Amino acid sequence: MSRILIIEDEESIADLEKDYLELSGFEVEIEAEGTKGLERALAEDLDLVILDLMLPGVDGFEICRQLREVKNTPIIMVSAKKDDIDKIRGLGLGADDYMTKPFSPSELVARVKAHLTRYERLVSSNVRENAVIEIRGIKIDKTARRVWVNGEEKNFTSREFDLLTFLAENPNHVFTKEELFRRIWDMDSVGDIATVTVHIKKIREKIEFNSTKPQYIETIWGVGYRFKV
Repeated sequence: MSRILIIEDEESIADLEKDYLELSGFEVEIEAEGTKGLERALAEDLDLVILDLMLPGVDGFEICRQLREVKNTPIIMVSAKKDDIDKIRGLGLGADDYMTKPFSPSELVARVKAHLTRYERLVSSNVRENAVIEIRGIKIDKTARRVWVNGEEKNFTSREFDLLTFLAENPNHVFTKEELFRRIWDMDSVGDIATVTVHIKKIREKIEFNSTKPQYIETIWGVGYRFKV
C-alpha cells in the first residue's frame, strides 16, 4: 500500500484529502506544521508528498528544496496562491505538480495515481544493459538515469530527466506543450502547461552553452519544442 504524507495546516482540507485518498486505497498521514512535516518527509519511506505552501514553521518552498536534494519522491504542491510566479518557483525547486485551491478531490486522487504509477515504473525497472543516448556532446544513461554534458555530469530531477530523454529519443519532431504534458506527466494538461515551460527552462540551463540561444532544444514559436540533431 502506497504511503502518502499530507503537509497541510488547514485541518478541513487535509481531512478531506485524506478521506478521498484512503477511499482509493492509500495509507495517508497528516502533518500540520512545516518543521515536523519536513522531518518526516526526510526520515520516512514515503511514496508521495502533498505539500501546502503556506505553513507554520518551514514553508512549502523550503520543504520542497530540502527534500529534492536527497530524494526523488513525487511532490504535489497545493496552494490558494494563483500567481504564476509561485507556480514557477515551486516547479523550479523540483515539485512534480502544482494544484491551485480550490480543486476537486477526485482530481487530486487522479494526479496522485498518475505520479505514483510513473514513479513505480522508474524504480522497478530492471534493464540488463544500460541504455545510452549520445547526441553532440550529451550522454544520457537511461538505466542509471544520469546525464553528462561534454563530459561533466549534471543533476536532473525525475521529470527533467524524463522530458530530456523523451525529446532526445524523438529528434527533429515538434511536440506541443500539451503533448509533452500528456507524455511525461501521464495526464491531460487541464489548461495548465506552465509546468512544461518551467522544466524546459531548467533543462536548457543545464545542457545549453547559452540558454538564450539554445542549440539542442529549440522553441518552435506558436507550436512547441523539438530536439535538434
